[in-house]
Amino acid sequence: MSGVVRVVLVDDQALMRAGFRALLDAEEGIEVVGEAADGEQGVALVRAQVPDVALVDVQMPVMSGIEATRRIAADPALAAVRVVILTNYGLDEYVFEALRAGAGGFLLKDTEPADLLQAIDVVVHGEALLSPSVTRTLIGEFVARPPDRSTAPGLDALTRREREVTALAARGLSNEEIAAHMVISPLTTKTHISRAMTKLGARDRAQLVVFAYESGLVAVRGTA
Repeated sequence: MSGVVRVVLVDDQALMRAGFRALLDAEEGIEVVGEAADGEQGVALVRAQVPDVALVDVQMPVMSGIEATRRIAADPALAAVRVVILTNYGLDEYVFEALRAGAGGFLLKDTEPADLLQAIDVVVHGEALLSPSVTRTLIGEFVARPPDRSTAPGLDALTRREREVTALAARGLSNEEIAAHMVISPLTTKTHISRAMTKLGARDRAQLVVFAYESGLVAVRGTA
């Protein structure tokens, strides 16, 4: 990480917030700049602080984490804020909606400290944060239903290369791995990813992954 990463905590459980704060405040290069106990307070806090990362509980009173994420993602002034949804389960019915709303990924509340710190680093650098178990379940869900090309009007706008890098990103490959696979430079890979996100209106890599599956760009038959 370069500079200090500013984080806000949005969770209705005071003990949970205290635990995350203690861990993050002890880490050099990370600063917790505020806490909120519900989604409405969380949106107001994010607007006031404009942090790098917002850790947001999926289920809260007054306003859910999904609605809070949607409002944060819809605000142009908060375009640089990365939202990470906190959940008690590896995957639940809220995952798809939250990703579409603009979440950059998911974290289990009982995640290991080292994994939490790595997760913050991942989303700050614009990568999609989905644990292997969540990714497997996501793929399983997409296999169970047919592609909905009506949700992906920008598919035809992608070049062949942009489609290829999008598909590889959806399979969980990093920019370096995509570059090696396609025999291109990491910088060229990053450019293709960036252009694909712009054409599709994807806020971040997580939404690009969802698009790839929903549009049928990624063939998931036989994947478990």
